[in-house]
Amino acid sequence: MKFLFAAILMLCSFQTLHAQNAKDDMIKEWERAKIYTKEYLDAMPADKYDLKPTPEMRSFAEQMLHLTDANYGFTNAITGAKSPFGLGEAEKTADKSKENVSKIVLAGYDFVIDNLKNTSPEQLTETIKFMGRFELTKGIAFNKCFEHQTHHRGQTTVYIRLGGAKPPQEKLF
Repeated sequence: MKFLFAAILMLCSFQTLHAQNAKDDMIKEWERAKIYTKEYLDAMPADKYDLKPTPEMRSFAEQMLHLTDANYGFTNAITGAKSPFGLGEAEKTADKSKENVSKIVLAGYDFVIDNLKNTSPEQLTETIKFMGRFELTKGIAFNKCFEHQTHHRGQTTVYIRLGGAKPPQEKLF
């Protein structure tokens, strides 16, 4: 009986440690993504933040602000944390200068990272109804947010090249 109790205790401890490690890994990935996005923001010349590859596409600034709107929106939906922007409001900001866009975008990453840090490993396994129609865990929802920011940052590689600059090197690790 003591052996069984000890085995169960060890298993529970292992699961808790695994969950904490998974959360820590998510935080590290978000911190890396923030640094990588800052490199993109820095690479684009200030006078090209309004560059649009075609008239119907978002500008470089709007792409970065769209990414930020999603970072705020997803995190609010996952954690309930109050976002400083309403849905889609960052992208509509009037000041789309390099300095202001960079400030807003990096603050959006801090919002995700801080809220992820304040979410327990157990909470990441809780199921939520996301966007009113998708049932998924909070951890998967954070991963979907990560996928979204990666997608839009990647799109801006072309913008940077069209702006006459060199995009940052890949930053997988």
